[in-house]
Amino acid sequence: MLKRRLIPVLNIMNGLIVRSEDFQVHQNIGNVINQAQRYNEWEVDELIYLDISRGENYDLNRDDHKVQSYSSIEEIIKRISKVCFMPLAFGGGIKCMEDVDIRIKNGADKVIINTAVFLNPCFITEVSQKYGKQAIIVSVDYKYIDNRNVVFIKNGSENTNVDVINWCQKAESLGAGEIFLNSIDRDGIGEGYDIKFINQVVTSLSIPTIACGGAGDFWDFVDLAAESEVSAIAAGNIFHFTERSYPRAKQLLKKENANVR
Repeated sequence: MLKRRLIPVLNIMNGLIVRSEDFQVHQNIGNVINQAQRYNEWEVDELIYLDISRGENYDLNRDDHKVQSYSSIEEIIKRISKVCFMPLAFGGGIKCMEDVDIRIKNGADKVIINTAVFLNPCFITEVSQKYGKQAIIVSVDYKYIDNRNVVFIKNGSENTNVDVINWCQKAESLGAGEIFLNSIDRDGIGEGYDIKFINQVVTSLSIPTIACGGAGDFWDFVDLAAESEVSAIAAGNIFHFTERSYPRAKQLLKKENANVR
């Protein structure tokens, strides 16, 4: 088995890094470039940025918590790519091929797409054919409702009533290179990963699965690595608020023989 990746996830809202909980509560916590430089110093395996601005305009003149915001996603990607030397994946706000082109041309190695590919599944194939399977990650946000896990789109606001595993398998068949599986129920609450269901998804696919949602401490990473065959472990909030979080997490995973990079 390939060595697992440990991936920090940074949510961007109106040009600022925010902490997320239940896809609804957002707290401004930092400048996108400063955070990128910190992760570069830690030599992280990969970085995921998700723009969750929900259509609001960026504003260069904002001074929330005395951190600088940026005027466009293009500017953010350009600046990050100049200070980071690991694979960069960007998601959020991607609706068409032009949006994909902008992100790839400005420094992204991969794009993460949720709503647009769900509404137009052929979009997966178009991106895959143009940039290669490795460049497209299909994001799958889900909740447990009426005794099953169902796909949500539009920043977790709309229930599609579609079974998660069925949609993941369809995305794979259309050319997705990876699945980014994110539990809305566990977002920001720190109660551990949805390991049982993550395993169900992983075993149903032949492409890598990135699991996100639920990390409360580093032992949650260890548990997920020990009890699943997931290809990558992703988390957001824990890396923002814990001193030297990434190096310490990696050290623990290696100590516990978790087969990480």
